[in-house]
Amino acid sequence: MHTKDEFTFPSNCYERQNWLVMKFGGTSVTSAGQWANIRDLVRERQLAGFRLVVVHSALATVSNRLAEALDGAVQGRYELQLDEIVAIHTDLRASLGVEGSDGIDEFSAELEQLLAGIKRKGNTGPRSEARVLSLGELMATRIGAAYLRSEGIDVTWIDARDALQSIDLPLENERSHFLSANCSSDSDKSLQNWFEEVPGVILTQGFIARDPEGETVLLGLEGSDTSAAYFAAKLEARGLEIWTDVPGLFSADPRIVSGARLLNALSYGEAQEIASNGGTVLHPRCLRPIRKQGIPLRVLCTTQPELGGTLISRDPGKDAPGLKAISSREGITVVSMETLGMWQEVGFLAEAFKRFADLGLSIDLVSTAESNVTVTLDTRQQVIDSTTLNHLRMSLEELCRVEIIEGAEVVSLVGREIRGLLHQIGPALEVFANYRVHLVSQAANDLNLSFVVEQGQALRLLKKLHASLVYPMPNDVVFGPTWDELQARPLLDLASQRPWWVEKRQRLLDIGSAQISAYVYDLETIRKACARLSSLENVKNVFYALKANSHPDVLRTVAAVGLNFECVSPGEVDLVLDLFPDINRRRILFTPSFAPRGEYASALEKGVWVTLDNIYPLREWGEIFAGHEILLRLDTGRGRGHHEHVRTAGALSKFGIPETELDEVRRLAGEFDVRIVGLHAHTGSGITQADNWQLVATALIEVAQSFPDIRLLDLGGGLGVAERPGQQVLDMAGLDASLVALKKSYPQYEFWLEPGRYVVAEAGVLLVSVTQTKRKGGVRYVGVSTGMNSLIRPALYGAHHEIVNLTRLSEASGQVVNVVGPICETGDKLGTDRLLPPCEEGDVLAITNAGAYGYVMSSRYNLRDPAVEQVI
Repeated sequence: MHTKDEFTFPSNCYERQNWLVMKFGGTSVTSAGQWANIRDLVRERQLAGFRLVVVHSALATVSNRLAEALDGAVQGRYELQLDEIVAIHTDLRASLGVEGSDGIDEFSAELEQLLAGIKRKGNTGPRSEARVLSLGELMATRIGAAYLRSEGIDVTWIDARDALQSIDLPLENERSHFLSANCSSDSDKSLQNWFEEVPGVILTQGFIARDPEGETVLLGLEGSDTSAAYFAAKLEARGLEIWTDVPGLFSADPRIVSGARLLNALSYGEAQEIASNGGTVLHPRCLRPIRKQGIPLRVLCTTQPELGGTLISRDPGKDAPGLKAISSREGITVVSMETLGMWQEVGFLAEAFKRFADLGLSIDLVSTAESNVTVTLDTRQQVIDSTTLNHLRMSLEELCRVEIIEGAEVVSLVGREIRGLLHQIGPALEVFANYRVHLVSQAANDLNLSFVVEQGQALRLLKKLHASLVYPMPNDVVFGPTWDELQARPLLDLASQRPWWVEKRQRLLDIGSAQISAYVYDLETIRKACARLSSLENVKNVFYALKANSHPDVLRTVAAVGLNFECVSPGEVDLVLDLFPDINRRRILFTPSFAPRGEYASALEKGVWVTLDNIYPLREWGEIFAGHEILLRLDTGRGRGHHEHVRTAGALSKFGIPETELDEVRRLAGEFDVRIVGLHAHTGSGITQADNWQLVATALIEVAQSFPDIRLLDLGGGLGVAERPGQQVLDMAGLDASLVALKKSYPQYEFWLEPGRYVVAEAGVLLVSVTQTKRKGGVRYVGVSTGMNSLIRPALYGAHHEIVNLTRLSEASGQVVNVVGPICETGDKLGTDRLLPPCEEGDVLAITNAGAYGYVMSSRYNLRDPAVEQVI
């Protein structure tokens, strides 16, 4: 049980009323199990003597579905989304046992009425958007209140719109008035008196308020945090608790950085910087109301309430300069303004910035020089369409030369007295040596140093900077445990099923003792992956991308279950033909990139499918394609995936023909008598969103309408596998289902896929032997028998591979270590900040998910032989 003293709130807070505000996010209120946790937490806080205000969000995914319903209503179809929204609430009511007793039917009816009205009009606006989106919170809180009452807790449900009134701000437009409103955070005696008279726990909504005219308004993206802060400030509460699905704020996103550490304590300013610079746990707007009154905030985890979380208050934990976190943001637009006329010109900046204000644009970062001013706009916080950017460009060109760069990213170092750390940070900034930096901004409050870089660079830089700069000192009061330490559960417990390498552990140990380093592939696991692919009813052909793993036994296994082969070089084509000389040549797809003329001619002569990913071969060597059927690889304009080096669409990728060149492609095809019978697009690797291939198919179908001979649509590969326990797994049934409607509407097209990593990644482990251990300061190292010469993915992509000590698989993992190889490179790390049992010389470690892009990318760097290969 938590007591008042355990919250370590400032002493002056005990003079206030006994209010404690508890906010629960959408993922915390969506299941019966989560609500049981909330029930227990409410009872604990009541026993500790607090009067409670519980604020919670809409159920997970409901806000997005409401937005989709709005779009659908404008287009004349919203019924599917409406049914899904009602079903989500109906299912939760049933699981909580409160069917019919929660009073949400009136809100469901209101939602249907609003959507029907929008459908009739054929358009919507901020006022009606606010009314529709508010219903997610209103319906969810009715269910929550009914459940707590059923558990014997006295609860009063209150409409937050009766308690929070928005205020008008200068330069506010209609959209910001209704969808990103602000409220006063001053102490509110009338609200205090009202709530004092209300019995029991007050349960209300986040995200919503009312304007002075009585209209529903919203408090912006993730507005429930802000609502809770307003309630805490107005009530002069003793504290605010924000309950989420993570144990607090971290030094980096733990989904990306394995060594990210819990931040035990932060000042308001530090938390504000983290939230504003890419942190997703807290919304930046929620800190201002409580900071004004010094109300402490604690971020806690609903599923692990025993953890202390992160305390945010006026006390930063320690006064010495120190780096606390490294974060990143994407969706940044850079605007560079240059003219010699601005030097010492009075009023230039004022006039330039007025042009932004006139368009309702809020500037994020600023950097100035004698003849240049560069600023950024954060598209996550404001909607900026191409029309607005064009107006901005034309307006600014009246003053100066303008360059606008979209899609940039920001990497921010956040901490206390950053200027006092420059001598420590300096060496780590070497990571920027090979990257274009558009802007460097050092915050006036000395709490962050930000770098604006090109699209796709931020995550890799973030990982490198975190590894170099974030490390706890002994008895550190700020840095807590790593994410893995907090979970304190073995990898096996987190897996959905026992991995094959557990079942075959003894055999792997035998191999590991005989071979100093070895890749081992489990053929049965490959067969299972192939079976899942073969079960896709809406995919006609699957081509295995053998660049992922070209071991002959792997290829024989793939061929035996009926998969085809996708090759990217003549060597791969020849390997397939050598292994399967009688194979139907149409089971081979050749997809080269920037290859010489002879490779295309050879492939066509052999009778395999050929894909062009550039117009050049058709333009310069069109005669060699005469009379042949070919496929075109298109650039759909946007890539997806786990790293910029594996996102294979977009202007920064070398792959694919842009749609702007398709008219010339059609002309050349007619000129040289080439039949274009297929289109191909590949957006990246490591994708686990099941709808990705539906989006690719939709884009290809749109183009296919203008090519009369097309019958084949290759949706590419990139089917992802989970890199870490608990990560999203690709839903193959969902992928198949997403193609049903397209297949029905366009039966003339065959859908193809070309997975590589999905087939073999989980089937492979890299076995290594521990050679030495070492401790330097607070950092432990485990040296192993091979390194980046065998597995370069961690160094090249920042890829994450789970590492287990097979020798001590049943022992508790109690040490955070860096697993390093023998290569003479600082980057020779196979795993950073990994939780392992104490390792000893001779122990066999298994680096998992290593069946793809492992041996095939190995080298003899340092003249060290890479790991050998073996199948079982």
